[in-house]
Amino acid sequence: MRNAVEPTRWEKLPFSDAPPVARTHARAVSLGAVEPTQDMRVLVVFRPRTPFSLPCRALSRAAYRQKHSTSDAVISRLRTHAETCGLTVERADPAAHLLILRGTCQHAVAAFRPEGLGLYRAGDREFIGREGGLSVPEGMAGDIVAVMGFDHRPVARPHYRRAASPNAASTSYTPPQVAARYGFTSEPGTGQTIGLIELGGGYDATRMADYFRQLGVDRTGRLTSVSVGGAGNAPGDPNGADGEVQLDIEVAGSVAPGADLAVYFASNQGSGFYESVSTAIHDQTNAPDVISISWGGPESGWSAQDMNAMDQAFQSAATLGISVCAASGDSGADDGTSSKVVDFPASSPHVLGCGGTSLPKSGPEVVWNDGAHGGASGGGYSGHFAKPSWQTANRNSMRGVPDVAGNADPETGYQVVIDGQSSVIGGTSAVAPLWAALIAKANQQGTKAGLPGAVLYRNAVDFNDITKGNNNGYSATTGWDPVTGLGSPKGAAIVRLLGGNHAET
Repeated sequence: MRNAVEPTRWEKLPFSDAPPVARTHARAVSLGAVEPTQDMRVLVVFRPRTPFSLPCRALSRAAYRQKHSTSDAVISRLRTHAETCGLTVERADPAAHLLILRGTCQHAVAAFRPEGLGLYRAGDREFIGREGGLSVPEGMAGDIVAVMGFDHRPVARPHYRRAASPNAASTSYTPPQVAARYGFTSEPGTGQTIGLIELGGGYDATRMADYFRQLGVDRTGRLTSVSVGGAGNAPGDPNGADGEVQLDIEVAGSVAPGADLAVYFASNQGSGFYESVSTAIHDQTNAPDVISISWGGPESGWSAQDMNAMDQAFQSAATLGISVCAASGDSGADDGTSSKVVDFPASSPHVLGCGGTSLPKSGPEVVWNDGAHGGASGGGYSGHFAKPSWQTANRNSMRGVPDVAGNADPETGYQVVIDGQSSVIGGTSAVAPLWAALIAKANQQGTKAGLPGAVLYRNAVDFNDITKGNNNGYSATTGWDPVTGLGSPKGAAIVRLLGGNHAET
């Protein structure tokens, strides 16, 4: 570390308190202090020069940079402080509001003074965690949304579920058959790119091509893997994250066969999740038009600063005309905890939260709730985000989840192939890429859907209203509800609606 004059005053970074490790990982064992020489990678997320105002007409990247990039002076000030403490700059990106720093734990601690930093083990994974706030020199906190990288605990899980046994699914469909049930139009999504966010697992490109060929799907879109922060495409466990990755590819790729797919692989921790989303949004090579996220975790397991940083990234996406679809979770109203809580990032008001239904061959479509098997559509009310102005059907003051729904019941699931093994899979994980493919079809009409919430809520008639069932906390009712949102799509109507959606500034 360089010799430096110690700042005379420090201030705590607002919203930077991290939840106790015991709350998110009850069986975690403390291993003591982190070694001072441990390598650290720290992400500093800044505010934009001009606050976002949504919904709006999509900006070009050049116009976005001019209006919203973080000022060089703000980044330079923090950069000087970090370098004085011994950290080095990996990347400074004003358009992405991001500064990535590297150094030892000793240097990182000197720069940001994390409270309660320690090393833990949960199962076979060791991770760094913290239980408290962060600080910066006085006068800097107002420019910073989050400082990430001091907490490596897993924050998300994949939201897919298999049928209870290989023969348990009483009804199953190929993804194109699900799309046909919902009346999706024939546009292949040509000229569009769907970004898929993945926090583990991987795929084999040859096996993916075999799957599409066996379905009789003429895939003309490209499939590309993007490494984020050192993570990469690493298939190997058909019962683990590979199931999520390949489900996403097979649903999006067969329903929108003309769309390119860019798969962003990152580590399962707050900074990794954020960086994967930020990378996809600001990727000028692949340039996704729609992003699908099938991973998430209960809001209670996140620090407020991490949720704020992610939500700001989603605002960036909407300002650039990029739509983001996120699975609402597979564990009902409590999201796998002991009390009602919604899943993030589906709870961000700047994404399209995707809940789950059961889609029988005949009879009414109902809420997905498997009862004894434990799976049910995630939904409820955010404890962090206020209700967006356009969510008029929500009588609560907080953001309601989900916005929309689709087939998610493993008992009426999707016929997929994971690492060469045929399987039937459900979960709201399947609904996010299904909706992403539908939006890609709408975008092919020539207008980016961007943040679709406002126009969708004004046109509830374009949905199949789900009125029967519950998610073990809330019941479906006529109109929007915190179980299946507005309902499942009337595909052709949604394409017409979003294809002509010109949001005004």
